[in-house]
Amino acid sequence: MTEPLFDLSGKTALVTGASRGLGQYFGRALARAGADLAITSRNRDALEPFQREIEALGRRVVGLELDVRDHGSIQRMADAAVEACGRIDILVNNAGCNVRKPALDVTWDDWNLVLDTNLRGTFFVSQAVAQRSMIPQGKGRIINIGSVTCVAGYAGLAPYGASRGGVKQLTMSLADDWGVHGITVNCLAPGWFKTAQNAALYEDREWVAYLCDRIPLKRPGRPNDLDGAIVFLASDASAYITGQTLLVDGGISTGATKAMLNK
Repeated sequence: MTEPLFDLSGKTALVTGASRGLGQYFGRALARAGADLAITSRNRDALEPFQREIEALGRRVVGLELDVRDHGSIQRMADAAVEACGRIDILVNNAGCNVRKPALDVTWDDWNLVLDTNLRGTFFVSQAVAQRSMIPQGKGRIINIGSVTCVAGYAGLAPYGASRGGVKQLTMSLADDWGVHGITVNCLAPGWFKTAQNAALYEDREWVAYLCDRIPLKRPGRPNDLDGAIVFLASDASAYITGQTLLVDGGISTGATKAMLNK
């Protein structure tokens, strides 16, 4: 009998930045689809509540310390993940940060923080996992978490937009590099979702109303809106898809211009 296309049983997924926010939603969705997990955070202790939750689902889970801005930390994490799990079948590059400022106020350190975390970290985590597990086993799924800012510009988000645009381009390059090894590399790009990074924005009712007016589906994203997309890109259902960016944004990337013209 053919295995269900979306079944992740017997696979191990590594999710970075899983101590809170979307990283936990991605990990939860993958675990519910059958995957065991390796999860990372700069603070190893912060992972313990989520580990207990995943274990309650009947999945194996290992928590690992990782600072994606530190090359040595990336190497140690990749070694530990393969040692603990045996192999990594799915990598979700979720760890990220943002500095929200007018472009004229962005400092050199602001720029380095965002680009080093979101772009450089994504590349070197991918490289480490590909070298240690995916290339030797001849297959793998890498899912880079981008943003609607991959394809649209927003004031106050210059470093973030640059980093996410870079992730989109990096995704295509790695797909071309590593396709010969049976590795697919895709970018999942959420639209406007409430997270710890932007929670303060959602306290402004006027801003939320303006945002919803720009979204064709008339609401911000809910974390479970991403469940199907992450499982799809991690599973055999997407076996012939690589180098692509999947926007899950309620249509804002297509509807923003019209909404602004009508404002």
